Amino acid sequence: MTTQALSIVLPASYRSADVLAFHARDAEGLAEQVRGERLRKAVLLKGVPVLLDVTLTPELAECRIEADGALDAVTQALAHEALRSILALRIDPAPFAAFVRDDPVFGPLVARTPGLRIVQSATVFEALTWAIIGQQINLPFAISLRRTFIQQAGRAHSGGLRCYPEAADVARLDLEALTSRKFSRAKAETLLRVARMVAEGTLQLAQDDDPARAAPLLLAIKGIGPWTVNYTLLRGYGYADCSLEGDVAIRSALGKLLGETVKPDQARTQAWLARYSPHRTMAAAYLWASLG
Repeated sequence: MTTQALSIVLPASYRSADVLAFHARDAEGLAEQVRGERLRKAVLLKGVPVLLDVTLTPELAECRIEADGALDAVTQALAHEALRSILALRIDPAPFAAFVRDDPVFGPLVARTPGLRIVQSATVFEALTWAIIGQQINLPFAISLRRTFIQQAGRAHSGGLRCYPEAADVARLDLEALTSRKFSRAKAETLLRVARMVAEGTLQLAQDDDPARAAPLLLAIKGIGPWTVNYTLLRGYGYADCSLEGDVAIRSALGKLLGETVKPDQARTQAWLARYSPHRTMAAAYLWASLG
């Protein structure tokens, strides 16, 4: 095992409880485990099982990277980027807070919950596959399918967790491995399609890609629509201006905030969200949070 320790200075008023709660959504803790202020997450990076072990204090994230293999410069850089993502450090909430200070809808929401952040996935591939898994199903079922996906394609880390898989591991699955475990045929085919494209090099998913370049490439893939693209940009790239009018929860939250009995349709939601560009990702975060 190769290890590295580092400390990350956290922003003032960092909402550690939110971040920990996000990673604790799967109660079985297959790939992520939260105990108190400690988060452990396992992920494959360049074929190496890596455990990200983080303890949060009011000022610092004390991080330990444990690799079951060589922690070369590339893998180390990927691990550092993954830490930034899982700790929700990619999108600064301050510009949105300033933008909506006098806004009648978001102004009060931000005042009640200042410093809200959006947790990203450890890798873009994780974000994309999670978006595909979550298409048009409720969150508990999506979490259950995600767990199955990790069981089928992930690899064990010596620390006891199972790593979220990379494309090459998913590409080796056959369709029945997923459809026999409650995946719809369309969802399973899309997961295998994107995994094989990434494994073959016909689809690149680099963290530093320009989202404007990545979006049309993703949208051109069979089985991927605008919601999946925007959710991938949000969770994978940390893009600050995702428009999520296709998200049912976003539309439900908007209807409630506007005092309406029927949630607005996608076209009206898209037009309403447009006024908050280039901060629509944070607008989505506050709409989601308003439902809680």
